[in-house]
Amino acid sequence: MLNHQNLLHKRNHIEQLRQSRSFSAQHANLQEQSIVSSWQRSKLAEIPQDRAAAPLVSAKHPSHQILQQALLHCGDELKHIAEQSSMVIAVGDVGSTIMWSAASQSMRSAAEKVHFMPGGQWREDLVGTNALALSLKTQQSSCVFSNEHYMSSVQDWVCYAAPIIDPYSKQLLGVIDLSTLWNRHNSLGLLAAERCAEIVQKSLQAFQQTHLFIRTFTVPQVLLNGKILVMTPRQTEILTILALCPQGLNLENLHQALYGERKVSMGTLKAEMSQLRDLLGGLLGSRPYRLLTQVDGDFLQLEHALDAGYIESALQLYKGVFLAKTESPFLCTWRACLESRLSDAIFKSSETDLLLKHLAHFPEAIDAVERLIELTPQGHAAHQLLNESLNELFKE
Repeated sequence: MLNHQNLLHKRNHIEQLRQSRSFSAQHANLQEQSIVSSWQRSKLAEIPQDRAAAPLVSAKHPSHQILQQALLHCGDELKHIAEQSSMVIAVGDVGSTIMWSAASQSMRSAAEKVHFMPGGQWREDLVGTNALALSLKTQQSSCVFSNEHYMSSVQDWVCYAAPIIDPYSKQLLGVIDLSTLWNRHNSLGLLAAERCAEIVQKSLQAFQQTHLFIRTFTVPQVLLNGKILVMTPRQTEILTILALCPQGLNLENLHQALYGERKVSMGTLKAEMSQLRDLLGGLLGSRPYRLLTQVDGDFLQLEHALDAGYIESALQLYKGVFLAKTESPFLCTWRACLESRLSDAIFKSSETDLLLKHLAHFPEAIDAVERLIELTPQGHAAHQLLNESLNELFKE
């Protein structure tokens, strides 16, 4: 634990920076760039000054099921750590909503008061700078000390957070946060958070004895327990259809979903299914055809993010066109619906930095250009540039 006088000096120094008229590049030299950037975003979000607790949400959208199941296995161990270290530990989903928490007796009341508990929404645009949201945004371990927090009610806290990564797919699943009072700040706090993230990840690994993951936005791939399976594009499409239809499909319905009106015999599909069964062993059921194991995919995670209103997570997951070469009528229809939902989310977003980042990856994204034009003042130089860019896109 650091010397109390040093911690007090650190607190006073941060307060001087916060009271400055603006957060400039000069401050970034004195303070971690990620904290300064977060302050700037928080200021632009126009968070109510009297907000003293995170907004609460009911379990309207189910959080990541795999993560929830892992917490059933390691929750007691995390709870013990919280009690022994006079901390509160919380696990959040990819949208910064807390899905599980455990608090020591000394922190329980303080945590409940600010809604640092299941259902608490700790998105940066709702409560400002905090370790949980910052770790998700940077996908790195983060420490937010005392008045580095934007919301005054948690400026007596120090928080350490680390991302939770799926051990097989390497996808971001959520975040774990360890919090205590500022005067208990310890330089080993970040290591403790990373250790707790490892506990969850090991629990995921033990729980997911057979983990099937489908990638669809870049080069289509199917991974079984982290190892790439060699499959034809058609077989990948079949597994994607079955992942979207967990109740299963009979041979005729699967044929229609995969081939539509194309003249492909039932025998051809039966041969594909036989090869798939050889690849997957007992993981593929029949009558109806269905997957008999936990299946996940980048497209399913994106759908969950959109369902929960997590636009930033959705755009991060969208790395290319969903199964760009598929001719399956079912998958083409699903792709059109997905892109329509993404476009709708873009038009509802007010985060210019997020839209600009999306545009950098997808320069042809007309919806992002149009939304940025709406958000940019007419006299601004960027407004004219965006209009010119839009005209060029319409010419193509």
